[in-house]
Parts: sequence; C-alpha cells; structure tokens
Amino acid sequence: MLKNLDPLLNADVLHALASMGHGDDLVICDANFPADSVARQTALGRVLRIDGVDAPRAVRAVLSLLPLDSFVEHPALRMEVVGEPHTLPAVQQEAQHEVNAAEGRSVPFGSVERFAFYDLARKAYCVIATGEERGYGCFVFRKGVLLAADAPRGARP
Repeated sequence: MLKNLDPLLNADVLHALASMGHGDDLVICDANFPADSVARQTALGRVLRIDGVDAPRAVRAVLSLLPLDSFVEHPALRMEVVGEPHTLPAVQQEAQHEVNAAEGRSVPFGSVERFAFYDLARKAYCVIATGEERGYGCFVFRKGVLLAADAPRGARP
C-alpha cells in the first residue's frame, strides 16, 4: 500500500496514467464493452482492469490522479444511449458526480454515438475495464496538464 493513493489503482493502471501525455485519452468501460479487442488497437495495446467495482467508483479512482484537459470543450465523454442520445442513465449520472467532485467544478459530459465511441476508444492511450454491469457505463477522459507553480528566479529548494 502507498499513502494517498486510491487502493483500486494497481501498478499497471498507475504506470499507464504516468505514461500518458497531455491530450491522450483514457477509456473506462463497463463489463459489456468489447474491452479486450478494442484495447489491442490502443497505444498501450492491452486491456487494463479495475475489477469488482462499478464504473463511477473507477472514475473516482482514476480522476484522483488524472487531470482533465482544460483546453478542450469536453474533456469527459460518455457513450450515448442508442436511440436516446439525451438520456442519462443512472450510471452516467453517478459518473458525472464523480467528475465534478474531482475537478471541483461542473464539467458536463460530451456525448458520443455508440459506434463513434468504439472508434474513439480504439485511438485512446488505454482502456480500463471495470466490473460495471449496467449498460452505458463507458467513458473517455482526456488528460490535461499540471503546471508547476511559478517559483521566484534563482530560488533553491
């Protein structure tokens, strides 16, 4: 165990989060998503797992470390419900709460049609599969930057 790290963040997930750069996308998906086959086409090339938890709990863990991109309109995306693009299932409402809490402000999800979501996921840095059993528990998060505080010139630690 490490201090101040969510215990759900295993070594593989931590390595992926640290390896990602600004603008890289990360997918958190439900148990119905074709995680393994999609993940093979990502930059990482294999699926990562946070088993035994629902998608909103995995979102909380990941966003405890991952800054969202402040340079794009929608750094957090959700898969649209087929035929009902404006419907927000409970799993997405719960994940929205986690996104807002992590960012300390409202960061509304953008929405992506199902097959466009699959295409976007294939271009992501990595895919994290969860134990989420509810449908539409699939999200994309774009990594932002953390800028060091401006230090006085010539200052030494």
